[in-house]
Amino acid sequence: MPENLIFRLPPTFETVEEERRHRKERLAAALRVFGKLGFEEGVAGHITARDPELTDHFWVNPFGMSFKHIRVSDLILVDHAGQVVEGRYPVNEAAFAIHSQVHQARPGVVAAAHSHSVYGRALSALGQVIEPITQDACAFYQDNALFDDYTGVVTDLEEGKRIAAALGGNKAVVLRNHGLLTVGDTVDAAAWWFITMERSAQVQLVAKAAGQVVPIEPANAALTHQQIGNDLVGWINYQPLHDQIVREQPDLFE
Repeated sequence: MPENLIFRLPPTFETVEEERRHRKERLAAALRVFGKLGFEEGVAGHITARDPELTDHFWVNPFGMSFKHIRVSDLILVDHAGQVVEGRYPVNEAAFAIHSQVHQARPGVVAAAHSHSVYGRALSALGQVIEPITQDACAFYQDNALFDDYTGVVTDLEEGKRIAAALGGNKAVVLRNHGLLTVGDTVDAAAWWFITMERSAQVQLVAKAAGQVVPIEPANAALTHQQIGNDLVGWINYQPLHDQIVREQPDLFE
């Protein structure tokens, strides 16, 4: 590639303070993107970002605040016991119960995203996972699982542990009768996987309602997963959305 062409890659940092600020900025921006895309449902939904220094702590959106209004200064830091150690607002109890266990089970995961999006909920009500019926859906080929249970709002750590176990080493899990959850090694990747998983759920539901779908052959689905299913590709795909929200809503950095 010629040296004068711009091709962005995830940044590196000289200090933990720089990395923390970056993760918080990306988290606030991702929440704004989710708000813009209509992923809110009352007070449900959360995205978390592991703190780069206190790795058993995570930053998360505060309980009861619209995704569309969140600024960097609104984010809260939650410790391993579910206590807010930085910030002015309480934590969503379900956010802690689920995300704390996912972060604990997957040390390489920086961010996790969950919301009650429309098509994710519809897919979850059928107890289905994303199937390889389009190129984009192949990002989840043999890389999304089903948590095949529902016992009410998740407020118990044991339930969070079972969700983390169902997720396993995958990038995504469908929570039956509940919604979608995705993870990534950056906030950007986790957010992108959720967005494209929601869209893939929509396509799957529409296609199956219209007729008999033609699945992609397993070998081709596996190859496509190798090409588009890693977190770097997820990060790259997310950049246009990040750029849009930053240009439209620069107040998110306040």
